Amino acid sequence: MSTTKWIIDPTHSEVAFKVKHLVISTVTGYFRKFEGHAESTSEDFSGATVAFSLAVDSIDTNQSDRDQHLKSADFFDAANFSSISFAGKLVNHVGEYQLVGDLTLKGITKEVALEVTYGGTVADPYGQTKAGFEIEGKINRKDFGLTWSAITEAGSVVVSDQVRLQFSVQLVKQ
Repeated sequence: MSTTKWIIDPTHSEVAFKVKHLVISTVTGYFRKFEGHAESTSEDFSGATVAFSLAVDSIDTNQSDRDQHLKSADFFDAANFSSISFAGKLVNHVGEYQLVGDLTLKGITKEVALEVTYGGTVADPYGQTKAGFEIEGKINRKDFGLTWSAITEAGSVVVSDQVRLQFSVQLVKQ
C-alpha cells in the first residue's frame, strides 16, 4: 500500500486556544506561524501519522501587552522554547476520529488525545486535492510548566488551568 503525504495549507488553517479569564469570560488567542504534515495509507486517514509545530513567538491575542506577557518566562518562555510540537497518529473508531500523540510544550512532553471531525476530501478549482479537519481538545497548562497564577482580592482565579485547543486544518495532497 502506498503512502500519501499531505501538508498543512496555512492560508486555509488556523490554530486557536481559549482560556477563562477571571472565571467570567474567555480570552481567545492564535498562533499565526505553524507547519505540519500527515502521511496516510488510507483514503479515510485511519492510522495517518501527523507531525505539527508552531512558533511560540507568533502568539496573537489581539492585545500586545498580553502577548508579551505570554511570551515571557511566566508562560511560554519563547526565548528558551521557541516552538510547540506534536507527533501522533489519527485513530478512526467507526467514523469517530481521535488524534493521539505527544505534545511538547515548554520542554515538557505529555500524551494528549484530541477529538477530530473529518470534513472530507475534495479537488479545488486549481487541481489540488485538499482534506479538512476540525480538531478540539483540552489540556491543563500547569502540566506543561505554565504555572503563573494570580488571585484577585475577591478570590477569583485570573487565568484558568484548563486551556481549550481548537484547530481548523486544511491539508494539501503532495
